[in-house]
Amino acid sequence: MPHGPKKTKPEVKPGVPQPGNLNPQLQRRQRPQLTAEQYVAGIRRGDRVILGQAITLIESRRAEHQALAQRITEGCLPHCGQSVRIGITGTPGVGKSSFIEAFGLHLLGQGHRLAVLAIDPTSQVSHGSILGDKTRMEKLAASEQSFIRPSPAGESLGGVARKTREAIILCEAAGFDIIIIETVGVGQSETAVHSMTDFFLLLLLPGGGDELQGIKRGIVEMADLIAVNKADGERLALAKQSMQEYRNALHLFPPKDSGWTPTVEICSATTGMGIPEIWQHIFSFRKMASASGYMDQHRRQQARYWLYETIDNQLRAAFFQDQAVREKLKSIEAAILAGQKTSFQGAEELLALFLKKRDFPG
Repeated sequence: MPHGPKKTKPEVKPGVPQPGNLNPQLQRRQRPQLTAEQYVAGIRRGDRVILGQAITLIESRRAEHQALAQRITEGCLPHCGQSVRIGITGTPGVGKSSFIEAFGLHLLGQGHRLAVLAIDPTSQVSHGSILGDKTRMEKLAASEQSFIRPSPAGESLGGVARKTREAIILCEAAGFDIIIIETVGVGQSETAVHSMTDFFLLLLLPGGGDELQGIKRGIVEMADLIAVNKADGERLALAKQSMQEYRNALHLFPPKDSGWTPTVEICSATTGMGIPEIWQHIFSFRKMASASGYMDQHRRQQARYWLYETIDNQLRAAFFQDQAVREKLKSIEAAILAGQKTSFQGAEELLALFLKKRDFPG
């Protein structure tokens, strides 16, 4: 039987050789670990790179980073407390980032130094966050007199970053006299932001008083000022109408403990209209609250709130990181799902296990 031509292996030509490392020393270089004192010194002289690195340590969950971050925070604590802390929130699409950039540029023009702590939403599926505020605030981010720090919200209450209050302390120690905290949107996060700021600004869109019905009453009650944004072009007339409707609605809310009477303004991040007036309201509030003693009292109440909030967070973290609890949790959870235990029984068993290991009274 005739055989066909003998098959030969195809000739393999060598490919393009891969270039070596352009900088052979690159992999060997490691960022030198600064001491807490060096971090504090860098922060105090306004080094934005060191400030950002210190906030990264604060946000880290590694034990060694947490210990170092605590020493840095303690070193910065005597140099904080002199800034105006402003919380800014608003409905989705209201233009918070655009407003903050226009507002921030106005403040820089007045000789202030501004830090923006923007809380970005974190996906509960991928656990990734957008962190795009520096992109949306290009002009503000380019200034040496400003510092913009987007932080992933994670799983903390309402999307507020767990360590934002410590970041405020560091920013104040770095000499930033105005701190803005931008929240994800209208939700539970506003309660936490209100507990770490002096002045609370609510941004709304032109569209009539009915919009207030879609916002939790507590958020409107917390607002020290409502600003109707995007009041330009064809929306200007609608914005003026909305301003009057919102002002009428504010009369239905009880007076604030601070003695401050909230009002409503219209503004445009595009044209700059209304921006100076908003700052004047904040300046007037600060002057009034300082003279009456409300500012100091409010700050003390906030410090107490965060004492108990931190205790709650630390206990929760210690509970779920406990090895015995983690081993028992799955079986108790399965028993609850199978209807063999109630949720309360399961919780009591796990808590008893956790407390018994530490000789706490159970």
